Amino acid sequence: MSSLPRQLTAVWRWKRRLEVSLDPATCFHCRTFCSTASEADPIEIHKRKLLLWFSHLPPEEKQFGGYFSPETMHVDPLILETKPEERAGLLSSPLQTQASSSPCVTVEQLFDPTGARSEDRGLNVLLYGAVGTGKSTVVRKLVLDWCAGTTLTHFKLLVPFSCEDLGQLTKVASLRDLVSRKYLHLRKHPLLSGEGDQAKDVLFLFNGMERMKLDFRIGSTELCSDPNEPLPAGVVVVNLLRKYLLPEASVLVTTRLSALDRIPQKYVSSYAQICGFRDPDRQRAYFTSRLLQQSGETAQKYVELLYLNLQRESQLAAACFIPSYCWLTCATLHFLHFTNAKAPIRTLTGIYTSFLRLNFGGEVLGTGVGTSVPTQEPNSSLMLYVVRTVGKLAFDGVTNKRTSFSEKELEQWIGGETKTDEELRQLATFRTDVLDFFLAPCVESGKYLPGEFSENSEKKYVFAVPAMQEYLAALYVVLGENKSALQKMTKQVSMAIGQAGEDVSAIVNILSKFIPIRVFAVFNLLKLFPTLYEKISSRTKGSIARTMATELFRTEDSYNEDVLDQVEQSLLGVHGPQPKQHSEGKPFELYPIFMGGLLHYGNRVLLQQLGCSIKSTTVAQITHALRKHLVRELNKPQPPEELMDLLVLLYEFQNPRLTAEVLASIRAIRLPNIRMTSLKCFVLSTVLSCAPASYHVEEMDLSSCLLTHDMLQMLWPAFRHAHALNLQFNSLGPDSCILLRDLLLDPKSAIKSLQLCDNPLLESGACTLLEALPENQSLRHLSLMHTGMGDKGALQLAERLQQHTGLQELNVAYNNIGDNAALALVDACREHPSIHTVHLYLNPLSDVGKQSLYVRGVPKSSGSERRVKVLASVTEGSDISEGWHPILRVIRDNASSWDRQRVQQQLQVFLRDLEWGRQQQQSLLKRLHFRRVEKDVRKTLRMLEKDTPPPSTG
Repeated sequence: MSSLPRQLTAVWRWKRRLEVSLDPATCFHCRTFCSTASEADPIEIHKRKLLLWFSHLPPEEKQFGGYFSPETMHVDPLILETKPEERAGLLSSPLQTQASSSPCVTVEQLFDPTGARSEDRGLNVLLYGAVGTGKSTVVRKLVLDWCAGTTLTHFKLLVPFSCEDLGQLTKVASLRDLVSRKYLHLRKHPLLSGEGDQAKDVLFLFNGMERMKLDFRIGSTELCSDPNEPLPAGVVVVNLLRKYLLPEASVLVTTRLSALDRIPQKYVSSYAQICGFRDPDRQRAYFTSRLLQQSGETAQKYVELLYLNLQRESQLAAACFIPSYCWLTCATLHFLHFTNAKAPIRTLTGIYTSFLRLNFGGEVLGTGVGTSVPTQEPNSSLMLYVVRTVGKLAFDGVTNKRTSFSEKELEQWIGGETKTDEELRQLATFRTDVLDFFLAPCVESGKYLPGEFSENSEKKYVFAVPAMQEYLAALYVVLGENKSALQKMTKQVSMAIGQAGEDVSAIVNILSKFIPIRVFAVFNLLKLFPTLYEKISSRTKGSIARTMATELFRTEDSYNEDVLDQVEQSLLGVHGPQPKQHSEGKPFELYPIFMGGLLHYGNRVLLQQLGCSIKSTTVAQITHALRKHLVRELNKPQPPEELMDLLVLLYEFQNPRLTAEVLASIRAIRLPNIRMTSLKCFVLSTVLSCAPASYHVEEMDLSSCLLTHDMLQMLWPAFRHAHALNLQFNSLGPDSCILLRDLLLDPKSAIKSLQLCDNPLLESGACTLLEALPENQSLRHLSLMHTGMGDKGALQLAERLQQHTGLQELNVAYNNIGDNAALALVDACREHPSIHTVHLYLNPLSDVGKQSLYVRGVPKSSGSERRVKVLASVTEGSDISEGWHPILRVIRDNASSWDRQRVQQQLQVFLRDLEWGRQQQQSLLKRLHFRRVEKDVRKTLRMLEKDTPPPSTG
């Protein structure tokens, strides 16, 4: 027992020695190993640790369900070995099809030991590319393959460094100190001693060289050949590239386009440019490696649709030239079609914010950002620079309903009023590295732009992904960058006067006894300016909220599909007839939704990491004003598409209190003909979960929404908040009846009306559903029209009716119910205390059977006032049925989805009944009434024969 504490102490000390913190080069954490150095080779320890660090996936990959590893989802981007005179600039166009003179290579080929490498000097390879083309991905895969022994095996040691980390070091350190600082197990390794030619087996990797200020001038950087001599980190890297320090070692440097000239050409053995995914086959391989990890044929279908859209040379193909946009495409499709109720909540705004954090996290541009609004930060965020330039361009496009921009407009908005040399240098860097990431040449300009533009052949640019324009415009507004010059000056004057007021207040308090009261009042006015500005600022936040509500409920946008369908069409393309384009201009319906999503706390945290701060007071002011505007707009009737967009806005906002307050003004959720997906079902359930249990809508209409059994499971919590539930025309089968039965049995459910027309429930499903009748007492109206319940289902319904005392109306029309089952059902309804109407039309009933039904509907005792109305035909014996008009209306509304021949036969039966009834009448008025009904029946019959869509009957 006494030896156990000593063993634990020894293990703790060893773990502390091997503790490794976050590596800024890869932003990956690692776990310590509990093996001892004496038992393992330092190189093997190094490989195991690198494998752990570089195998760790960022949090953004968790949205894909954790199916991926760097090996399964990696697709090599195109790498071209370029000549020194060709090294600057990207290819002329992402869609350039002609073959390049530069050969396609791999990183391993660049370090081929059988090549031109001399024995005493290693190779210096410069790997460069624009933002998002895959530099970091190539580096990660290279390190993993070296650890696995599948590439660069002639190097015994690979030492990766982050130039961002090295650039932040303030203390001098030798090369061996820099290595041991990150990799303690390599502290005394002989390969780094500089003795002999052992360094020929070492490869140094410096990722992100643009983050270091390297100076190769002899007068500025001293020469050094001793790996133990302490020097600034930049000097150590320069001497490695000069081959004064460990000349036999090889070096791989990755950088952006704008930093190529920082390393003189004489110190570079070869240049290689990462060109992303130039061909659709690489893009398809990327989509396949990610999306096909999902189960079933659904993912395969989406991959095929994506590939078809890419083959059309669409704008999506131009965007997916950059691998980062392939990631964004996969993340968006995963969000749209693979949403799981058990997975963490993801929002479209969160995906775009994470996308920008992955590409621009920690990036700075330096002092004096080249915008019209000077900043005081010593290192201004690159993302903030993007918002103030590209975001300003996006906002102008959204305001004027434009998606394409000329080169002159880019010069106007991106260049701005730059004057100083520093601003011009930053602008040049931004144009070289970042601008092509957001904007791409318009590949469809010749198809859709006016003829006079084609004659001028002026080049147009669009945002690589259309939704990115709306996201950046929303971010531009929410950050308050769209203030007028007067508002900005008012803020500065207010802050200056406010600070002056604080400084003077002490003196004023001392002199208050000696100065007149009127003069004293002037000094007190100084304290009012900050308060006055706060009031002006709150009005500005109110205008943002008003803009959100106005853009969301814009009248001309009511004819468009909901935003989620628009996002899907932008990725998968439009198949079949093209949607009609309206003259009002392109709708930007994601713009207000992104503004709401950016106010969510999780997105604000990510934006804070990007240097874009949204204050909590700003969020509170916008939220307070937004609630008023939304409630005001919801007092008007909204089309289903607009209501779906509102639900998406509330979902993206992720503010339960605001959602509950807005829902309080919604009395009905009508979403007929909305193409529901798993995501939309999840959105509806999530939004309604913010309301209290006592909240109920009068009607929830989800008819013709393509609902499936899995979607019903996701919607189950939302159904609890509905009094009337309409699920017509959704192809729900018998298995769905189990969920609906449990819903009716749920004590928290208060459904009074349930419509299941035109769902193939069949006899088994109907019998399952009817099991809920004995214990459910809330249901008043039940519609099972055209569900295939048959005689068996009708007889079981007749048996269970007496056990449910609250039912008032029952619709079992068009169910292949015969005379005997129909008579049994009407007898049960007649004995029921509350049922007043039974729908039995379009069933194969004989004339005798229909006559018996009408007789059975009359109460037994003449003193009883209650009568069961039986709707079996447009006639009731020799009289016109009271329900003839509802019967014809139902037939007209549903004839397009029913068996046309069967309906025509039933209409012929109606005509025969009308003719016989008219002949029995002596009154001219009654005959005219029969003629009128007969005319409507013939009109409906002609519509079916001509196969024309029926008009709305109101």
